[in-house]
Amino acid sequence: MAYDYDLFVIGAGSGGVRAARRAAMAGVKVAVAEEYRAGGTCVIRGCVPKKYMVYASEFGRSIEHAKHYGWSVDNVRYDHAKFMTALHEEVDRLSGIYTRNLRNAGVDVIEDRAVFEDEHTLKLVNARKTVTAEKILIATGGTPWRPSEEDLPGVEHTITSNEVFHLEALPEKIVIAGGGYIAVEFAGVFAGLGVETTLVYRGETVLRGFDADIRTHVHEELKRKGVHVVTQAIFTEIEKTGENNFRVSLSNDAHIEANVVLMAVGREPAVAGLGLENVGVKQAESGAIIVDEYSKTNVDNIWAVGDVTDRMNLTPVAIREGQAFTETVFNDNPSYFEYENVPTAVFSQPPVGTVGITEEEARHKYGKVDIYKTTFRTMKEILSGGEERVLMKLIVREEDQVVVGCHIVGPDAPEIIQAVGIAVKMGATKDDFDRTCALHPSTAEELVTMREKYIPPELS
Repeated sequence: MAYDYDLFVIGAGSGGVRAARRAAMAGVKVAVAEEYRAGGTCVIRGCVPKKYMVYASEFGRSIEHAKHYGWSVDNVRYDHAKFMTALHEEVDRLSGIYTRNLRNAGVDVIEDRAVFEDEHTLKLVNARKTVTAEKILIATGGTPWRPSEEDLPGVEHTITSNEVFHLEALPEKIVIAGGGYIAVEFAGVFAGLGVETTLVYRGETVLRGFDADIRTHVHEELKRKGVHVVTQAIFTEIEKTGENNFRVSLSNDAHIEANVVLMAVGREPAVAGLGLENVGVKQAESGAIIVDEYSKTNVDNIWAVGDVTDRMNLTPVAIREGQAFTETVFNDNPSYFEYENVPTAVFSQPPVGTVGITEEEARHKYGKVDIYKTTFRTMKEILSGGEERVLMKLIVREEDQVVVGCHIVGPDAPEIIQAVGIAVKMGATKDDFDRTCALHPSTAEELVTMREKYIPPELS
């Protein structure tokens, strides 16, 4: 049977774009359908614009530092509209590059929504026509989750991480629901921009899933930076009290007044309306598409990569999954991504960089571990009188002294952890770290100068 395409990719985010380009370069006839804009969550409404907002919010504190370094800074003000214009111009530029690169590789870019009619047939909703493909890759990513109106009356008054990048003006007050990396990052952003910021989290300490010391350190820094952190509480009702004014009721009987209410309580696979029921693709209870190690679904000609599979929801991981798919399916080189020791970051203020496993995970997995950790103020903070502290922590498997986890909170932590990730991925030992000469003066030198094992107070 002849098909319109050898490969049809649904979604032009990081994973879909990588797979489509590599397949096209291998001589495959490829099309990509994207109903919004090329670039996906990361470029359009995630990593890239978020990090620019983090940069913008950090300048205020940098200006305060500058005063202690001999700079006279007067008449400082922040123009949100000007910044947002620049941000969206950059997002537009990047999205254009994604589209251009696809087309230059020979990929047909279809600006439409694709829905399964059968295993080889997709309906293009806006064009009102169908296309066929021998193989189909689903790369639709994830989308913000919000509770229903029944579970949270007034939820329609909230925004998510999608809409936050389109605020025309800064609110005077914002309340954020959530304690994960998105909530923590935006709490730092808005507090840094001078907005009265409240973070409401159902748990006790933010960043569930991260190392306990990291969680505590970031939690305390949020409060020190002026974020009002409310724990062990959730939203129960949101009432509109005026134009851009809302009253948020909490489960602890407290009430918060705000101009913007941001829901950052998690994400879910973007599978709604894909027509998966028409082809019998198996899904987890969360909606995530179930795949094997080669990203193949239970349907012989359908694969899925990226956040829609809910394996490890990181942009670089989606890219590597997309590349492995192409190698396996079109280059006769069976490949899969290894999910161990993947470096990641949280762009909180200060930021987090982490690779490997947490102390709790290490003790559960290996039993005996050695812990090395330190906290200190950077040179920059000392001269300016700041109180922000760096946390560095190494987790070492006792039996062979292999470093199985490295966790950092502090300036440039994401940049540092990318390099450290190489060592951890290679199985470096604590002796390898110790034998590495320190680079002085630097923050990162502490990673190779920690000599004393940390003994918990209850064991000392």
